[in-house]
Amino acid sequence: MRKFFDPRQLLHAPARELHNGGFTDYAETPSRAEAILAAIGGTEPPEDRGEAPILAVHDMDYVAFLKSAAARWAEAGRPGDAVGYVWPVVGRRPLRLDRIDALLGQYSFDASTPLTPHTWDSAYWSAQSALAATQVVLDGEPVAFALCRPPGHHAGADYYGGYCHLNVAAIAAQAARDAGKQRVAILDIDYHHGNGTQDIFWTRGDVFYASLHADPATDYPFYWGHADEVGEGEGAGATLNLPLPQGTTLDAFRRAQARALQAIADFGAELLVVSFGADTYIGDPISAFRIETPDYAVLAADIAAVGLPTVIVMEGGYAVDALGENVASLLSGF
Repeated sequence: MRKFFDPRQLLHAPARELHNGGFTDYAETPSRAEAILAAIGGTEPPEDRGEAPILAVHDMDYVAFLKSAAARWAEAGRPGDAVGYVWPVVGRRPLRLDRIDALLGQYSFDASTPLTPHTWDSAYWSAQSALAATQVVLDGEPVAFALCRPPGHHAGADYYGGYCHLNVAAIAAQAARDAGKQRVAILDIDYHHGNGTQDIFWTRGDVFYASLHADPATDYPFYWGHADEVGEGEGAGATLNLPLPQGTTLDAFRRAQARALQAIADFGAELLVVSFGADTYIGDPISAFRIETPDYAVLAADIAAVGLPTVIVMEGGYAVDALGENVASLLSGF
């Protein structure tokens, strides 16, 4: 299996995040990628395919903000990483704002995703890794892996949060569409719902989004991922949310995944993007499923049995000591 990663993805390294009412060490650390690299062997550096595939998914003003936010924070005399602290309520009228504090609130939805001087570079090369894996699958490889760090599935077209800045799964799916694939599916098997991916394709019928995740009644991101969210307009029926209770083990997860895979087959997908999060692991410090290391190979074999060309993009997973083995287990199942 061909695997893609760029060392610049390690540069983004915020110090602290706001979690459960207090500041704590940032969980989405460079050591996550380093642990995966140590376990899966060699990776290839991605080619630079430029910003056009990113702008096919993300708003131009939002991209400009990501590039400039850390510098503007420093110019305002603020120490440390850039973190928002005020957000507009739902339905507030749109405004053109210039102060960095306001822009951080305009373009983010939580305080767990600080921006650093290296955030844009790392997110950019994370997207390039996803694009490289997509291209080799389009060229005929049955499966390829992008070690995407930072992850992406919480990022919407014009917002960031949940450690995510550019939505790598959406960028991969859109690149496949732009290359001529008529129907593309995304299977999200991270512990948390991929709210950004859902939002990006909410009104579209050409990209099917299926997600298995912790019930948002009890878990982040709370406001997305409920079972009655199915898409709107041309996208009605092209979103499938399968929320699961805390404590879910392999058997229940596998049954839900089988339901998602059947829906993807019924949709007639020509290419599959897998948003893989290893935070479903039993030992993950911020999650509460009970998937064990060998289980990932079983889940992967079920996905592979569908027979679709598959791009795997890395999402969450925060039990760093086990993360490499968990990713290696998943890849072995393909």
